[in-house]
Amino acid sequence: MSKIIAIILVTLSAFFWGANFNAGKIAVEHLSPIMAAALRFGLASILIIPVLLLCEKNIGQTIKNNIGMYIILGIIGIAGFNGLFFLGLKYTTPVNGALIMATNPLITIIFATLILKDVIRFNQKTGMTLSFLGVLAVITHGSISYVLQLKVATGDFIIMAANICWALYGVLGKRYLKNSKPLITTSVTMIIGSLLLIALASYNSTVNLIFSQTSQVYAALIYMAVFGSILAYLFWNYGISHLGASNTSIFFNFVPIFTALISIFNGQSITPIQFLGGALVIIGVLISSGSLKFSIKTQSQRAVLDN
Repeated sequence: MSKIIAIILVTLSAFFWGANFNAGKIAVEHLSPIMAAALRFGLASILIIPVLLLCEKNIGQTIKNNIGMYIILGIIGIAGFNGLFFLGLKYTTPVNGALIMATNPLITIIFATLILKDVIRFNQKTGMTLSFLGVLAVITHGSISYVLQLKVATGDFIIMAANICWALYGVLGKRYLKNSKPLITTSVTMIIGSLLLIALASYNSTVNLIFSQTSQVYAALIYMAVFGSILAYLFWNYGISHLGASNTSIFFNFVPIFTALISIFNGQSITPIQFLGGALVIIGVLISSGSLKFSIKTQSQRAVLDN
């Protein structure tokens, strides 16, 4: 039952992050990328502290046992990932960024193999391949020219650095955190990362901009703080603790799919190739997570069954 709950929750995380692209676009049109990230996680940290204090016990001892890793994860998974991601989008195209982020499950599995000594199972390889092909179909509209015309730019390298940060956030947390519940991990790393983002934003941006925004910008920031930060990170860490870093990372492929679905509600149409791509992603995730099982029998096994 806990596995089913974990699958549902990480799927919701992907949905919240998929919607983040629309909310984030509104925010960065009026604020600098670092300021938008700082406000998002600053607000999220303020909101999650009372939840942490009400729901968890022995917080002090857990923090004491893991403070070093919390700091590393806060820098990498909160400040590093989000700062680099928004900065990278400033210097590259959305297509390039989406293609690079679609490789996150692969990078996570590589790190999980090296750091966690995970064994990559056949269903993970199969599911990962199908999901990646599905994401590729969705974001390129099934046109090979999208891929052939891509140019490597400074922003691409920045997005890849963000991609690596996100993969390390899950793998390092799984490997080195000691008896840290998802809520504690999410809260502490979020507070640490937001403090760093706020410091950077205060140095590089005008603070007065915070108080002169439209209600639409504030609504976007609140959405990103509550759903795209608190709930998404909390659900994701819950998934890592119950499914493992490799299996959880596969669900990240849902992000561009949900972004495309939300775009439909905003008046954009969906093509048959995008529909096919979405189906491949879903099948790939189900196979990788073990929810959809199949087996390939060798010739000797068939012979035994035939006899």
